Amino acid sequence: MFRDGHVHTKFCPHGSKDSFENYVERALTLGYTEISFTEHAPLPEGYVDPTPLSDSAMKKADLNAYFNEISQLKKQYAGKITINAGLEVDFIEGYEREITHFLNEAGPMLDDAILSVHFLKELNGYSCVDYSPENFQRMISDYGSIEKVYQNYFRTVLKSVESDLGPYKPTRIGHITLVHKFQLKYPIDRLFNDEIGQILQAIKDRNYELDYNGAGTAKPLCREPYPPAHIIKKAKSLAIPLVYGSDAHQAKELGQGIPLMDFS
Repeated sequence: MFRDGHVHTKFCPHGSKDSFENYVERALTLGYTEISFTEHAPLPEGYVDPTPLSDSAMKKADLNAYFNEISQLKKQYAGKITINAGLEVDFIEGYEREITHFLNEAGPMLDDAILSVHFLKELNGYSCVDYSPENFQRMISDYGSIEKVYQNYFRTVLKSVESDLGPYKPTRIGHITLVHKFQLKYPIDRLFNDEIGQILQAIKDRNYELDYNGAGTAKPLCREPYPPAHIIKKAKSLAIPLVYGSDAHQAKELGQGIPLMDFS
């Protein structure tokens, strides 16, 4: 059985317009037996997307259409592949109440979900940590060092794991080393083993899962999975369940990273 637990769709403003059928047919070709569509959930009420095009997440007005299309897809491919309706929910520090409210509304429609950190709270607002190399350079300058950017990222990931977001809180934590996306341009010597260890222990203590994400292998300034091998080794030693995620934003990206990842 091969499961992909992290797939985006045409409802993503910064993705492709590939149809759901394109994704499923590609998944079948690759031998998938299960796929979770986990579109970027609408951002919390009152939160202003800091990216230049404000295209980080789907619109709340599109939620019903999204779930309806997946419902039809399940019928269309019944007996061929298991299809899950999911969301990738952003944890945004300071908006825990709004996120909980959204999850209480959308939760009953979910088969699967991921909790991820893309946005970091700063002194004067928020930044998207994976938006662009140029934005990451600005963050380094604003923070005073790349180490402080990493520290804030891992602190926020830990906070996401520990936060009470209600009964529908996602129990799989997304790409916990997304801050590595531009590491070949902005290298850092420190491994942050203590911070990563705290995150993994918190995941273990709550019986959560870890998104083993192949997208970083395709990023020209990263070239490794999220998280990389030494962290996966630690996660395995703690018996944390790993769920492969292509993090595909177009159908041809399904399966990305698999040859470079350890599923033993």
